[in-house]
Amino acid sequence: MPGLAARRLATDILAKIVEKNRPLDMEFDSRSTTPAFRNLAPKDRAFVRAMVSTALRRLGQIDDVLRRLIEKPLPDKADRVVDILRVGVAQILFLDVPDHAAVSLSVTLTDEDRIAKAWKGLVNGVLRTLARRKDEILADQDAAALNTPEWLFESWTAAYGPERARAIAEAHLTEAALDLTVKSDPARWAAALGGAVLPTGSVRLAGGGAIDKLEGFLEGEWWVQDAAAALPARLLGDVKGRQVADLCAAPGGKTAELAAAGAEVTAVDLSPERLERVKQNMGRLRLPNVRVVAADLETWTPKESFDAILLDAPCSATGTIRRHPDVMLLKSPEDVATLAALQKRLLERVSAWVKPGGALVYCTCSLQPEEGEAQIEAFLAAGAPFRRLPVRPEEIGGLAQAITLAGDLRTLPFHLPATDAQPGGCDGFFAARLIRNES
Repeated sequence: MPGLAARRLATDILAKIVEKNRPLDMEFDSRSTTPAFRNLAPKDRAFVRAMVSTALRRLGQIDDVLRRLIEKPLPDKADRVVDILRVGVAQILFLDVPDHAAVSLSVTLTDEDRIAKAWKGLVNGVLRTLARRKDEILADQDAAALNTPEWLFESWTAAYGPERARAIAEAHLTEAALDLTVKSDPARWAAALGGAVLPTGSVRLAGGGAIDKLEGFLEGEWWVQDAAAALPARLLGDVKGRQVADLCAAPGGKTAELAAAGAEVTAVDLSPERLERVKQNMGRLRLPNVRVVAADLETWTPKESFDAILLDAPCSATGTIRRHPDVMLLKSPEDVATLAALQKRLLERVSAWVKPGGALVYCTCSLQPEEGEAQIEAFLAAGAPFRRLPVRPEEIGGLAQAITLAGDLRTLPFHLPATDAQPGGCDGFFAARLIRNES
């Protein structure tokens, strides 16, 4: 039956993420995904991704719908029914799918499962009722609040105020754009690929499609990198001919920036598998001036100090929710505390590897101040032999609203507003630039 295999896979994948805490990226990684997914036509694979990511992004609203339309909670053995309903609701409310197709194929999926088939009538009734009442229900929902875990909403309200916290949550309701960092001539590549040059210099594409089929991919003229993620490496300034370490380097976007700018880069990461991807990317980009090292930064020590270091520390990744909506399910306040402790240790350790007068840029793709501003304040307050060098607007494309009062970089998901031709937004990033004292 056309469309059934895609919906079956979407339901299977959603269950693994919600019930078994499997990361979304792992489910769609070409090395770990199932043969059934790989064997789908490209259009169907894209549809599976859309169903799963939308169900995760809108899970709070979807579960609110189910609470409204199901009188009694379903038993634990009906987990499959809940997942089928979640994917069905996502199609009816948020995807360009005819209601009858979403309902019919959801019922068929339920009927083919030995346990779930007992609730076939319920699935049919709930989804048909939703199709009739969807406008009424959507108008009665607070999407930003429903789709954001309470602890996250409270933390953003405390850090940024209620208006900006809500703007962050609302930005997460839309899928992130596709941004490219180009080696040179952004205007030329924007024209060639049907995109636009952002104020920060990244090229933002309006459409989708297979990345490896786009002009310039095989020639190594650009790489995929969110506009905000492209900013921290720039804070190191002119790195041509300098020895620079990119720590926690995978997947390698910042490594590529530094190497393309002429630095001699040492890229260090804990994961040998992820570093293999970095090597492949550097080969495609024709950037030979990169040395990769698989090592644990808490035990590894370089033979010589570096002129500059970029530490992209492990973090909760709450700044990437537009791209990775599973973060809201997989991360907790306890994770933030654990990661903040690791960040503190790494910052103290790697700072000793910077030459006098050299630069250290600390960054995280987190919206949590414990993983950003608080780390730098504590580091400097403890007497570290560094001083902050404030970020200037002209270094980041005039994005003055992304500079904190202390002079650090803090992008928020609603920065870089949309235009008629281009979607808006960027990842939430923090970066601070520190200079080591000469003596």
